[in-house]
Amino acid sequence: MNPKTIQAVQHCTTMPEVRRCVDALDDVLVPLLVQRASYMTQAARIKQDVNLVRDEARIQAIVDRVRAHAVAEGGEPAVIEAIYRSMMEVCIAYEHREFARLREGGLSAAGPSQGANASLGGSVVHNVTSVEAASL
Repeated sequence: MNPKTIQAVQHCTTMPEVRRCVDALDDVLVPLLVQRASYMTQAARIKQDVNLVRDEARIQAIVDRVRAHAVAEGGEPAVIEAIYRSMMEVCIAYEHREFARLREGGLSAAGPSQGANASLGGSVVHNVTSVEAASL
């Protein structure tokens, strides 16, 4: 870890302090991850062929981008890549389920019905943050 990262991370002397800091980060990350996953439903709605759900070129582009971002932030690129690859596999599996669900319900690329909106807890995401929430 480089000095930039060390300066950004609060110095902790006990495990309860470490856990409190990690929990605070999770409080920020979870809403962003929910938002990112919600884009998988949109991707499943927009894509017209199930073979488009897994896009190896897009996966590699994301890996390349987040590795570079990790380096710029002073993190370990291999760790960030592993986290992202795992997350992308889960998102791809979710998108496959959404693709099938949306076709079973007779939805088109024109837009989701109330049923599709219900799968997102009825919420609609309008705000994109600096963390890219792009679909795969």
